[in-house]
Amino acid sequence: MTKDRNMKKISLITLLFISYSLISQDTLTVLHYNLLNYGNYTDYCTSENNNIALKDQYIKTIIEYTKPDIFTVNEISNSLAIQQRMLDNNLNTGGIDYYKKANFIKDADSYIVNAMYYNSQKLILKSHTIAQSYIRDIDLYELYYRSDDLKDGDTAFLNCIVAHLKSSSGDQNQEKRRKMISNTINYLESYNPPSNSLFLGDFNIYSSSEPAYQLLINNQQSDIVFNDPINTPGAWHNSYTYRNVHTQSTHSSQNGCAASGGMDDRFDFILISDNILAGSADIQYVNNSYLAIGQDGLHFNKSIISAPENLSAPAEVIDALYGNSDHLPILLKLSVDKTLGVNDGKASFFQKIKFQNPLSEKLKVEIWSTQHTNLVLDIISVTGRNVFSQELVLLHGRNELLFNLRGIPKGIYFAVFTDDNKNKVVRKVVIN
Repeated sequence: MTKDRNMKKISLITLLFISYSLISQDTLTVLHYNLLNYGNYTDYCTSENNNIALKDQYIKTIIEYTKPDIFTVNEISNSLAIQQRMLDNNLNTGGIDYYKKANFIKDADSYIVNAMYYNSQKLILKSHTIAQSYIRDIDLYELYYRSDDLKDGDTAFLNCIVAHLKSSSGDQNQEKRRKMISNTINYLESYNPPSNSLFLGDFNIYSSSEPAYQLLINNQQSDIVFNDPINTPGAWHNSYTYRNVHTQSTHSSQNGCAASGGMDDRFDFILISDNILAGSADIQYVNNSYLAIGQDGLHFNKSIISAPENLSAPAEVIDALYGNSDHLPILLKLSVDKTLGVNDGKASFFQKIKFQNPLSEKLKVEIWSTQHTNLVLDIISVTGRNVFSQELVLLHGRNELLFNLRGIPKGIYFAVFTDDNKNKVVRKVVIN
């Protein structure tokens, strides 16, 4: 093997090792929360049981505790005045003035919508589009980081895809949720967004086997796939086994607005793309940072304020979570390192990369390339160790490649595809 080839392997190993060591310039805190009809009074959520003035106090307490850089929400009113109220009453308070809200657009005919707020000292909103509008809008917000390299046009991009899927059990509602996700994935494929993406929302799913969820995490027909940071598949509904990951309901008894029954469903999620999991494009998930605020694992089928005392957050935060919504907010952290993965802005030659997952000894890959280029494939373990590396030439158009991975232990890995312009595409590989 040549000296240059050895240097390429060392550089790649160093890249993955640094990203797993989380040596970074900054950390972004992401918070997603179903607010339970913030600013909407209905025949069941009224000024008595869902008072907006009280909700402001609760949400402000939660924001001060979590200090998010990105705050995405479900179930906020479509009134611009109400969305501005959220910014003014709950975010830009106590001397803080750096939060901004994304511009509001809507297509679907729904009185409860999604919204996003962000720390403008760290982030700039590039665009906001609607990915799909069947039943309810699914919003795509594209942000970029205020990097020191921004003056040279170089920065890290992040997509936030915010969804509130159709509620309730039954085959018909499962199909509606599947259609909403399918529409979104089709849009993302045509939109060709940056590789760093979060899929956030109240999914209203009862099990990881649901078609909508499988489209997100195990879609064999698309390169648009996501990962559960806590990797906890299962039949979550009303299962004691999953008591540590349930996010709904904070209430055990009926108050007319909030759902009752206690903590027994995992409805709320932040899923992450392969590149964020691997840290290959300047942004990486901080290991073990995923958290349902207020979830202590001790309140299965109970309210979060019932005995035993919930010590997972300060008492005023637990009370605020109970008072504001029947959902718990989800938080995770992202490490941002603008020094990683820089390719000087040169275009990628990869149009599409497709392969079957999981696999055993053979990795069969289809790659569409815009021109002739060298391809380097590296298989990296989750600890950053390079377990396989091969270089070959891609032809313009469709290429069908077969790699022999015999001898690699079973587990989860990252396949890193690199072209002549040093662009890297990362895909999760499961070997069993």
